[in-house]
Amino acid sequence: MSLTFYWYPKCGTCRNAKKWLDAHQLSYKEIHIVENPPSKAELQDYYEKSNLELKKFFNTSGQKYRELGIKDKIPTASEDELLDLLASDGMLIKRPLVTDGEKVTVGFKEEEYEKMWL
Repeated sequence: MSLTFYWYPKCGTCRNAKKWLDAHQLSYKEIHIVENPPSKAELQDYYEKSNLELKKFFNTSGQKYRELGIKDKIPTASEDELLDLLASDGMLIKRPLVTDGEKVTVGFKEEEYEKMWL
């Protein structure tokens, strides 16, 4: 199983997730989420496979999120509008984002990684 690992190297959570993947000898393709963010179509696919609410894909602690007032937009925005927003800037996406093409995790929680990726 090969994973796609969207990350931001300056993010401590991403570095912890990378260490976990390396410690468990999982193979993955690294993608810098800001330089090469997932497309709207990819995000839609990840969202549908994740069984998460779309708002869980937003990096709510990010500066861009606050600057753009996204918290106030989420309740009234359509799914399409939210996907457009996410696809517009990798900094808006909660990271790391990991997928094997079938399953998806957003963020890093060790217990969740153990269930999904081992």
